[in-house]
Amino acid sequence: MNSSMFATYSVCRMPYLGSEDTLKELKRALSNPHVQNDHLRYRNVIQRVIRHMTQGVDVSSVFMEMVKASATVDIVQKKLVYLYMCTYAPLKPDLALLAVNTLCKDCSDPNPMVRGLALRNMCSLRMPGIQEYIQQPILNGLRDKASYVRRVAVLGCAKMQKLQGDGEVDGMLVNELYSLLRDQDPIVVVNCLRALEEILAYEGGVVINKPIAHHLLNRMPDLDQWGQSEVLTFLLRYKPRCEEELFDILNLLDGYLKNSSPSVVMAATKLFLVLARDFPHVQIDVLVRVKGPLLAACTSESRELCFTALCHVRQILDSLPSHFSSHYKKFFCSYSEPHYIKCQKMEVLCKLVNDENVQQILEELRGYCTDVSVELAQGAIFAIGNIARTYTEQCVRILTELLELKQEHITSAVVQVFRDLVWLCPQCTGSVARALPGCEEAIQDSEGKQALIWLLGVHGERVPNAPYILEDFVENVKSVAFSVVKVELLTALVRLFLARPAECQDMLGRLLHYCIEEETDMMVRDRALFYYRLLQAGTEETKRVLCSPASDHSLRLLEDQAEGSVNAWASDFNSLAVIYGKEQWAAMTANQVVELHYADSLCEAPTVVEEEPLISEKKEVPYIATSSSGLTLISSRCLTAEQFERMWLNLAVGCQQTVPWQENVQPDTMQAALQVVHIQTIAMSKASSQVWKAYLGAQDDAGCLFLTELLLDTDNAEMQMLVKQSEDKPEALQAFISILRTVLGTVVGLTS
Repeated sequence: MNSSMFATYSVCRMPYLGSEDTLKELKRALSNPHVQNDHLRYRNVIQRVIRHMTQGVDVSSVFMEMVKASATVDIVQKKLVYLYMCTYAPLKPDLALLAVNTLCKDCSDPNPMVRGLALRNMCSLRMPGIQEYIQQPILNGLRDKASYVRRVAVLGCAKMQKLQGDGEVDGMLVNELYSLLRDQDPIVVVNCLRALEEILAYEGGVVINKPIAHHLLNRMPDLDQWGQSEVLTFLLRYKPRCEEELFDILNLLDGYLKNSSPSVVMAATKLFLVLARDFPHVQIDVLVRVKGPLLAACTSESRELCFTALCHVRQILDSLPSHFSSHYKKFFCSYSEPHYIKCQKMEVLCKLVNDENVQQILEELRGYCTDVSVELAQGAIFAIGNIARTYTEQCVRILTELLELKQEHITSAVVQVFRDLVWLCPQCTGSVARALPGCEEAIQDSEGKQALIWLLGVHGERVPNAPYILEDFVENVKSVAFSVVKVELLTALVRLFLARPAECQDMLGRLLHYCIEEETDMMVRDRALFYYRLLQAGTEETKRVLCSPASDHSLRLLEDQAEGSVNAWASDFNSLAVIYGKEQWAAMTANQVVELHYADSLCEAPTVVEEEPLISEKKEVPYIATSSSGLTLISSRCLTAEQFERMWLNLAVGCQQTVPWQENVQPDTMQAALQVVHIQTIAMSKASSQVWKAYLGAQDDAGCLFLTELLLDTDNAEMQMLVKQSEDKPEALQAFISILRTVLGTVVGLTS
């Protein structure tokens, strides 16, 4: 009876959401005139369609009805329909044309919210040939009276360029975006910077010259926190032309070091550090002022923010070891903190140790050594080992006491620390040797065994029972799974044999016989054969090879304790390089880094930061067409300095010409013009250099590379051009020279 009731219930329950009956019901409801006349019911049906769509149900069959539903004055209903259109447009490209027509019509709606919403969703459509439909609405949106529409249109420019792929950059569009940097709406200004950065990515990104930099500085109070951090990042590309202008800029940005937003504070700090690279006292003063915000971030409830702040504190301590010493208790670990934050705090504590707080920090780290987490406990032991390089006696006493706990992971970590410590601080060898007996019973991992065997081999003459400990390893050598342990055992036993031959001769013979005759690992077998033949040469020769005097490893302590310059890491501040490490981050971004160049020049008179017209920016960023001969330069190839130098030395000179130059023209102003025509600046001298040079690289659509050297001859007022090409194409070479001469002539003409 129960089974029949359950069967009846199963038949009578509601149909599955993705069934055909549900889709037909939705389609009928969307087409019902009575439902359409009732706006609330109509919206509820559309919400049901969106609900099914978000649950993974294919509701593309009601595409036509949803397009019709967009003809309404209800903003909420339009948003729902636009979301549906953007989702299913790639699946219904033919019907999506109807959606495009509807969106184009809404782009002319009197309501600015509707215009912006339509333009945003039109740019989000992913269907073939959408570029030709969105180009004109975007251009109209850039000139729209409503700021919301202009915001959307500016971001749409970047989307349109992405849809075009590696196509030619529209110079008129770039100039239009540069002009919008003067827009009254602050969000439009920031969006322009981001859009230009993406559009000009292959040319090095947006160019920040003096008028643009001063304009952005004066607009900073109008921006929100996100906009301020973005603008501060872009201002890194501008280098003040004189010392007075530099300090005017720093005075304007002084208040942002006390901002409530950590992102703004960090961005302002990086800008201060980079701009004041020639003024170390200013850099130190800035780091002192941001100590409070960094400490607050280190105790933040946000784990991501806390971890990032700790990484930056660790970076600062490399140059200013005593910067946070009085606040060392802020870096004590809390029980509820995750492992990665605790590890960062222990690294910071190691850098904060001094004569006044060493006892408190060591006691705190000692408490972590007995934590239930094996990784944290071993990390604390290694931290004590780092401190032991400076405060050896106190740390060795704590480590020796930890050995009495007879815990496997603790003993292994302590022995590894002892191995490194006697190598760097030989004065503690006696204390370490007295603590070693009995450790072999608690060590099971390969790292701990290696460390113990190394200690017994190098300092076995100070450990009375060293031969007997090694004999236990020799007896169980067949069960050792790691070849590195066997190799370490061979080396240690040969060394101990030289110091105590009577006790080690028999076990050394047995170990050599096993490793040569029975061992299958070739590395172990070859090492055993090497030692066997070395012993045949005599004990004196063996001592000369294995026990030769080593360099004073304690000198490394002086290198580790040397303070680094702030300029060494200032450019990495407030970036992922601090999180990942400089080398690892460089490897991760090796194929993505686009080199950014400063537009430096030396000014003759002091400059005050004031409002300047940005029309000069249009003059400095002209759009120059390609050569009439049909040569098309592309921006897909980004040469590094090493690649350029290697190719330059192997290629012959293709052409050498000169161009007239004027004394009042700063040569680095041509960089923006070169970017527009896809000529990459590999390296460029400073404007104040006595001999000014620039190296350029470019590639045409056929793959031919053009390498150029520019040399400014100030005596004769001319610019010398030396051009080489990877393939022998005289016509392409002449066309490239024509483009380059046009750029140089345009810069001279606009600047004169």
